[in-house]
Amino acid sequence: MKTILKCLNLSKEYASDFFLVKKKKALDNISFEVSQGEVFGIVGPNGAGKSTTLKILLGFVLQCEGNATIHGISTRSSVSREHIGYLPENPTLYHNLSAKDHLKFSCKVMGIKKNESKRKIDSVLKSVNLFEVADTPLRQFSKGMMQRAGLAYALIRDPEILILDEPMSGLDPLGRQLVIDIIKEYHAKGTTILFCSHILTDVERVCDRIAIMDKGQILVTTTPEAVKAHFAGKTIEGGKTPLEAYFLEQLKGNNT
Repeated sequence: MKTILKCLNLSKEYASDFFLVKKKKALDNISFEVSQGEVFGIVGPNGAGKSTTLKILLGFVLQCEGNATIHGISTRSSVSREHIGYLPENPTLYHNLSAKDHLKFSCKVMGIKKNESKRKIDSVLKSVNLFEVADTPLRQFSKGMMQRAGLAYALIRDPEILILDEPMSGLDPLGRQLVIDIIKEYHAKGTTILFCSHILTDVERVCDRIAIMDKGQILVTTTPEAVKAHFAGKTIEGGKTPLEAYFLEQLKGNNT
């Protein structure tokens, strides 16, 4: 399979004091690849480096060492981001505008004709279950509805690559299932999907491969099938899923 996203020996440090002397290592020499049409999930505790990794791929921050490429183009170049749809953990949208207003603006920027724009907007709003409130100002939206509006914004350009940072954040069970269904739908269409999540049961359901991060490092890259095989014939205590048990096992090993 063709490699779409590649991180090689990425490291990133942030200043952690007022005098910019002390440094905190957010990423410590991480490497991974994501193939065309793959759903790749990154999981880890808070502060593991998940969001920093996505921000480097999106060009929001620059790595201190290493390289990151999309379609072989350095993420330092804006050209690498031409075919990406992105959902941040907390979408920042204009609260006085509606979801439809945001999508109209996006279509106009992309040069999509009016008739085609209307079709695309209606389709995307239906897919995220916001069609009935398409003209409602976002200030009246709940957190979960805002999350779905942000997802619509990420999907409107029919992206080749979807990068989602905690896409299930703030969603109720129905909203989570809707996002899972959308990920599966776009996966079936051949979209390459990279996302971070704390909800391991959801990751287990949709990912082809999973990277477990802790303290700025990738501890292991695995698959749901390999995780299940790891526990074959074993009893998992506490009603945990195989990935939940494996996740805790890896973190424990990294902290002993």
